[in-house]
Amino acid sequence: MVAGRVGAAMSAEIGTMKVTEQIDALRALAVYPVDYLVVPRVLAMMVSMPLLVAECIAVGIAAGYLVAIFMLDINGTYYMANMVRWTRSRDIIMGLSKAFCFGILIVFISCHKGLTTREGAVGVGRATTEAVVNASLAVLVCNFFLTMMFNIIYPAGYQ
Repeated sequence: MVAGRVGAAMSAEIGTMKVTEQIDALRALAVYPVDYLVVPRVLAMMVSMPLLVAECIAVGIAAGYLVAIFMLDINGTYYMANMVRWTRSRDIIMGLSKAFCFGILIVFISCHKGLTTREGAVGVGRATTEAVVNASLAVLVCNFFLTMMFNIIYPAGYQ
């Protein structure tokens, strides 16, 4: 979802700046477009993606608790004890690390597509679509390799 929403916004904004020659104006003012446009976005995604995933984990636990208590008639203490028992540190580390990597992937692909936009408004639309598709596929492929890597680093019995 982040690749679709944030990636599309980044590539469309930078692509529009490219076709309206605002990036050329930055270069004329001796401002490096990558330093001015891409680096702040990279830093923002490096911080915001792990925070977003941490929030999603907390909301997921709370929603699971509410469903278990009110719909499935499970004891709340039993739910919390088993959640703590079966949630390992490797699960949290993997989730936050993947979010960090996915954020970097999304921003680099989206900014690259935005900076290489051509052909006016049609090119902006095409670059935005390509950014979303490429970032989504990159996240899927990266997820596979990160999972394999983390399973080697943190074997199944790791606490």
